[in-house]
Amino acid sequence: MKYSKDEIINAMKTVFDPEIPVNVWDLGLIYNIDIKDGKVEIKMTLTSPTCPMAEEIMLMVKQATEQVAGVGAASIELVWDPPWSLDKMSPTARLELDLTEEGW
Repeated sequence: MKYSKDEIINAMKTVFDPEIPVNVWDLGLIYNIDIKDGKVEIKMTLTSPTCPMAEEIMLMVKQATEQVAGVGAASIELVWDPPWSLDKMSPTARLELDLTEEGW
């Protein structure tokens, strides 16, 4: 393996939800990154099961991951358990969206 989980995370930070100006990592949409034999398996969710951009976001995550040097292939699994909620967002994302605990 010529790449690290941190490099995969940095790639995730280049993918933004088109409807929310925050990257998928800081939104808390990436639940798991598993690296096996040059392949990366990602479990992710979306902010809503009815997200009209679901396919596009998943494709962007796959493409960003596969652009990391050394990654042979990436697979994306969309999961709904546990459901996404605001508490999964990073402090940076909450600040960018002007969300405070009082405002939840």
